[in-house]
Amino acid sequence: MKILVLGSGIVGVTAAHFLARDGHEVHVIDRQALAANETSFSNAGMIAPGHAYPWSSPRAPKILWRSLFRGDTSLKLKPSLDPYMWMWCLKFLAQCTAEKAAANARNKVRLCAYSQESLQFLLDETPIDYHRVTGGAVYLYRDPALYEAGVKATKILTDNGVVLQPKTVDEAARIEPALESVKSQLAGVIYSPRDESGDCHLFANKLAQHCTEKRGVTFHWSTAIERIEASGDRVERVVTSKGAMTADAYVLATGSYAPIHARSIGISLPIYPVKGYAVTVPVDGRNRAPRLSGVDEQNLVAWSRLGDRLRLTATAEISGYGTDHKPGDFAHMLKTAQGLFPDGADFARPSYWAGLRPMTPEGTPILGPARYRNLWLNTGQGHMGWTMSFGSARIVADMIAGRKPAIDLTGLTYANA
Repeated sequence: MKILVLGSGIVGVTAAHFLARDGHEVHVIDRQALAANETSFSNAGMIAPGHAYPWSSPRAPKILWRSLFRGDTSLKLKPSLDPYMWMWCLKFLAQCTAEKAAANARNKVRLCAYSQESLQFLLDETPIDYHRVTGGAVYLYRDPALYEAGVKATKILTDNGVVLQPKTVDEAARIEPALESVKSQLAGVIYSPRDESGDCHLFANKLAQHCTEKRGVTFHWSTAIERIEASGDRVERVVTSKGAMTADAYVLATGSYAPIHARSIGISLPIYPVKGYAVTVPVDGRNRAPRLSGVDEQNLVAWSRLGDRLRLTATAEISGYGTDHKPGDFAHMLKTAQGLFPDGADFARPSYWAGLRPMTPEGTPILGPARYRNLWLNTGQGHMGWTMSFGSARIVADMIAGRKPAIDLTGLTYANA
């Protein structure tokens, strides 16, 4: 078939790859001039089934309430008059029970693990250099009680096949020597030996180049989607800033903007943007820079090594579609990273960024057929789009081809779509 993929973030590019691999004629539309230039531009860099916990937990409502009065919470709510924000928040709060959090974690980790396998499947066929670092990730705990709770919480992931190993600080420093000088600050570490990291933006653009040169995919850059038009049980065309485009089938992969595009053809998607903040600093040859990715669980700051740069990410802010930021928004993560790795990077030369994560209340994406017989959804990967993209792409490609996907899709589809 001729298939039109809407969006060229990491989710759209991987979808284009697996669809073209099946022999389809694939076209991709994006308003940017290159791939992965919005949500996928400056993410945490971690591919981490070992951290596939849902944000919708029993603790989340209290954190959101505190965020209305304090500025130091990791999950923040900045209320607005947007009715879609409040509808999403109500759905999110409904997921914040222990029972639903456990179910969402099982669904999430199942997709994350399958997606990591799909990444390796892709790389075996198509080697790409994107500053990949394998060998695991370290999750740091400063408080003994928090560490004990973190070890207990791993059961939901380890019961679903993830390897997570509690480590003493001495053992952790042997795994990641950059922690040697801060052992006294730590109570314990959970090591996930199969987690990895890499530059998502670099990967997406190299994969897009491969798709163009080897798979015949056509990318329509700087082409904004104005509306989708449907008639009867089919999507008829996509109207863009450069004219109308038609295809036999369409894949909606526009991230946070997917619910806006879907709304015009009567589809309601429970997705809302959650703003994340990232800062990137040069390593400049420092020999105490961390090699493995990880998370400071006390401060909820993540890091990953991307070649000669160190990427830091933190904060989840429910505040609408704005991506504005100021240097002060990054002070906490810079202070945390400098405390952990004082000679790990040139912290005086930061590069700031903020972007939108397309979140569902459950934290799992929306995959598969929609109301129209030729429209397929691949969106809502949230803060783990880099991790989930490969598996999501294979699942949607399998569905379009009439194959049974390799994993159970419970929790990954929505009946009302």
